[in-house]
Amino acid sequence: MLVRKTSIRLGSVLAAAGLSLALFFSAGPALADAGFQNWVASFRATAAKNGVSGATYDRAFRGVTDIDPEVLEKARYQPEFTAPVWDYFDNRVHENSVAVGRQMARKWKPWLDRIEAKFGVDRHILLAIWSMESNYGEILKNDKVMRSVVRSLATLAYADKRRAKFARTQLIAALKILQSGDIDVSHLTGSWAGAMGHTQFIPTSYQAYAVDADGNGRRDIWTSIPDALATAANLLRKNGWQAGKTWGYEVTLPAGRKFPSGSMSLAKWQSIGVTRVNGKGFPHGSDSAELKVPDGRGGPAFLMTKNFSVIKRYNNADKYALAVGLLADEIAGYGGLVQDWKRPFTKLTFEEKQELQQRLSAHGYYDGKFDGKIGQGSRSAIKAFQVQLGLEPDGHPSMEVLSTLRQR
Repeated sequence: MLVRKTSIRLGSVLAAAGLSLALFFSAGPALADAGFQNWVASFRATAAKNGVSGATYDRAFRGVTDIDPEVLEKARYQPEFTAPVWDYFDNRVHENSVAVGRQMARKWKPWLDRIEAKFGVDRHILLAIWSMESNYGEILKNDKVMRSVVRSLATLAYADKRRAKFARTQLIAALKILQSGDIDVSHLTGSWAGAMGHTQFIPTSYQAYAVDADGNGRRDIWTSIPDALATAANLLRKNGWQAGKTWGYEVTLPAGRKFPSGSMSLAKWQSIGVTRVNGKGFPHGSDSAELKVPDGRGGPAFLMTKNFSVIKRYNNADKYALAVGLLADEIAGYGGLVQDWKRPFTKLTFEEKQELQQRLSAHGYYDGKFDGKIGQGSRSAIKAFQVQLGLEPDGHPSMEVLSTLRQR
């Protein structure tokens, strides 16, 4: 969480040492490892100045002898992929994420009752964040995704000029987490950028908000669901979450009218013709709200309230906060969008997307998981299939493509 995707130029880091990027990778591990090991040895003093004991430092770096090349690959190749708005939401708010969210709501109800009572944050928002951040913990089981936080952050601090300052700060925080005894070094795992646990907190955010909800003396967001959900709730509460209020409303806009930018009261928006899609009035009419139309005037429109801004403190992106809100509403049983996103094709259900992947695999176009999530691998497979048939290679996971596959 709270990590921004930016490009990296590792060559600029190595240029200062008179090394080319090609030499760095072609000279073999000995050259790279020697420099990294020297960096680890020198950073020990920096850690000590920030309150990390020598014993903790040595324990953390035991066995960490070289950089993690996959971390650098992920850091270097973070394309600014401008996906259509429907693509982002279709992969996050769907039948499966809603069904599992409702299952988790039942399974963890006693804890959700306590967390909601203590922090005032709607349980469905917490479940939606859990889904968005780790697919309800499923990614924590994936060794290809989860890796040593110490090694990942040390790799970035050593070899990534643009992320070095961030990584050094996060590495110190991670070492302090280890020193506190909340987690042992073998379980101090996270994403390539150091986001940790079920609710994907970077180390400094963990330090600020982590909660021992289950009372075992450790703030364990890796294996304790109560700790992870309470930690997310604590972040939202401390950033101004308004208990008993929503994140926003889907609304209908009167045709042919322009609207002011910025916030107005919900009552004011209603007075100029902006109404809820379900025909009900706005509770708390004096509350301020801002109009958002992420898919243009032809797509769904929303009035976003204070809690929408609070969700953005978790991840400062409108799409993220809106996906959390929409998923939370569906888990709670309030229903989905009335005005759907503008798609140039017929949408598939989650199960139909899995079938699409299975059929593409059977024909030799796709070799990924049948997970219903349409990423670059699925889109490339669809395009290859479309090219073979002489169709426009748009890569869309459409009913048109699935129907054609069913006929083959």
